[in-house]
Amino acid sequence: MNDVFKAVQITDRVWWVGAIDWNIRDFHGYTTKRGSTYNAYLILADKITLIDTVRAPFRGEMMSRIASVVDPKRIEYIVSQHSEMDHSGCLFETAREIGPKAVYVSAMGAKTLNEIYHTLENVIAVKDGEKLSLGNCELAFYETRMLHWPDSMISWLGEENLLFSQDAFGMHLASSGRFDDEIDPAVLDEESATYFANILLPYAALIGKTLDKVGAMGWDVKYVAPDHGPIWRKGIGRILEQYRRWGEQKKTRKAVVVYATMWHSTERMALAVAEGLASRGVDVRLLSMAENHRSDVAREILEAGALVAGSPTLNNNLFPSMADVLTYLKGLRPRNLVGAAFGSFGWSGESVRQVEEILKEMKVELVSEGMAVKHVPGVEVLQACYEMGQKVADKLIEK
Repeated sequence: MNDVFKAVQITDRVWWVGAIDWNIRDFHGYTTKRGSTYNAYLILADKITLIDTVRAPFRGEMMSRIASVVDPKRIEYIVSQHSEMDHSGCLFETAREIGPKAVYVSAMGAKTLNEIYHTLENVIAVKDGEKLSLGNCELAFYETRMLHWPDSMISWLGEENLLFSQDAFGMHLASSGRFDDEIDPAVLDEESATYFANILLPYAALIGKTLDKVGAMGWDVKYVAPDHGPIWRKGIGRILEQYRRWGEQKKTRKAVVVYATMWHSTERMALAVAEGLASRGVDVRLLSMAENHRSDVAREILEAGALVAGSPTLNNNLFPSMADVLTYLKGLRPRNLVGAAFGSFGWSGESVRQVEEILKEMKVELVSEGMAVKHVPGVEVLQACYEMGQKVADKLIEK
């Protein structure tokens, strides 16, 4: 073990013993420009308990942090709140070394861990609302299915007013500060929104119900400890309000124009659409897929009310980078959008129709007929693109 890795105390009983991944830049297709953390927590109760583990390559860092406050072999219980490999990647090896009396998981977690490890021993499935005595304190477990896996659950440590929130309220952010008040608020807002847009957006409809469920418990929450990013102790009210708003997907007067271009014809059309939107007072984000990542587009869509997409035709299809981003957005299932499609072509011109089909699958309300131009757009076409932007803006304002 490396003695330089130390645990960080959160409360009298709870310590952070996770790992910092300063260099990760891609998390299954989501760009992580500021790295990430894999958070694990140690409860120094009568029955010492480890909440979650870390990604496999960081096991040594976690074990060193644990050893800085207690002999790891004194850990009696492990709680695995989520089976995804960034949290359970070293669970098997850790359990084999420590030899805990039990590994507590949700009912779906037991099934998933068996499918991953096959031979993990002493796994006990807990029911929604079930409690576990740690001697001088108690953990309570609550299922949060599909936020964001079927096995997901959260854990409440009432004696410390601390919620172990699993992937909820997290963010991909590597930092030397472990708490929200040690980090620039603008960075917290940006990274928590990006995380929600790319991880939790498909399940946004469940967010409000989960917040209501937690609120009904009457907990006096003083700490929220997610599995990625900083621990919340000052900005809890703010992040809860943001999650409720993002979950409702109430839209602002904001439009995202995303496009790809080969010889700048589609780009000229995009600029005209953006100008038309702006002429109605709409806040516009113009994103070229040559310069932006799909996860950046998802972040901008989170609080937008309109999506206008443009693509040239290549080999009888929409441009590859547009196929990528639209497929990604379709999987994230943003709601309540209006929009339109446009693009240029050389001889066949299938792209605009294909973009429209994807937007319809996303349940985007198309408010203008698709605009397709052969080769380079002239003044009349650019004026029509400008008017397309105005039509989308008028519908957005109407909503």
